[in-house]
Amino acid sequence: MINMARSYGEGTEERRAGRYTVAFICVIILLFMLFLLNICMGSVNIPAGDVLSSLFGGDTGEVSMKIVTDIRLPRAVAALLLGGALSVSGFFLQTFFHNPIAGPFILGISSGAKLTVSLAMVFSLSIGSRLGSFSMIAAAFIGAMISMGFVLMLSNKVRRMSVLIICGVMIGYICSAITDFVITFADDSNIVNLHGWSLGSFSGMGHEHVRAAAFIVIISVCAAFFLSKPVSAYQMGDVYAENAGVNLRALRAALILISSILSATVTAFAGPISFVGVAVPHLIKTLFKTSRPIILIPGCFLGGAVFCLICDLMARTLFAPTELSISTVTAVFGAPVVLLLMLRMSGD
Repeated sequence: MINMARSYGEGTEERRAGRYTVAFICVIILLFMLFLLNICMGSVNIPAGDVLSSLFGGDTGEVSMKIVTDIRLPRAVAALLLGGALSVSGFFLQTFFHNPIAGPFILGISSGAKLTVSLAMVFSLSIGSRLGSFSMIAAAFIGAMISMGFVLMLSNKVRRMSVLIICGVMIGYICSAITDFVITFADDSNIVNLHGWSLGSFSGMGHEHVRAAAFIVIISVCAAFFLSKPVSAYQMGDVYAENAGVNLRALRAALILISSILSATVTAFAGPISFVGVAVPHLIKTLFKTSRPIILIPGCFLGGAVFCLICDLMARTLFAPTELSISTVTAVFGAPVVLLLMLRMSGD
């Protein structure tokens, strides 16, 4: 009997490992295809052969080379990195609050980051200077931490997660209202620079921005991955985590810090992007059929990258030459997932 149980357990683990492998391969293939499509398609369609030749130093003409290397490649890389970062941030917030609806946009964290970045941008533009990449990230991080502080303070006052979510939404509205007020009374030239960013967009991304975003995102996601084991214990409850030797205070601080850094980086470069941090972790859990962080953290990163590449491609091409904001498209696909989650929670 013991041998039979052991064989069954080993067979189950092998099936799970096989499912994880197949799922990761499918997501990576889809990611590669979408990345290539994002560079090929646009107001000027460029054949895939010319794109690959441009990426590897071939001679495809000055115009095509400039479009590929200076415009579309940085934008595609930004969508990949920032989409993955937003998804991992959402997963950590959902883990921290033990609620699948928690996310940087819904809890108002992205709006807080948007407020401080807009204030910093208006001030710098008014004195004739320009914020650097890391200055924008720092400003966004301050706003994200302030909003997170309010959410945490409210979480100690309210017991129902639904009330906390509503409070987070209200914080987001307040921050957005102040941001709109600041933009309204800014100089005309400042408004032009801020308007597109405040709606959410990957346009205008340069190589400098991509390098700065990659530096922050890669370090943060690696740190998140190394927290897989304590996060797994934390998912089982506070008592279980403490018995497993997890320092709950340090873990919670790490979850808040990493999620705030990731969401701040996204907001600094692309503005507030809605529903990615909520919808993608749920979709990845459904795809992999597991809640194990060691699987979900890289899965969420890849899934967020795929999701944002799809949405950015649609934002650029559906009504070309008019470009939609990225949040408009992510809301169309992400909001129904949130509604399903809310209906499922209300039915439990």
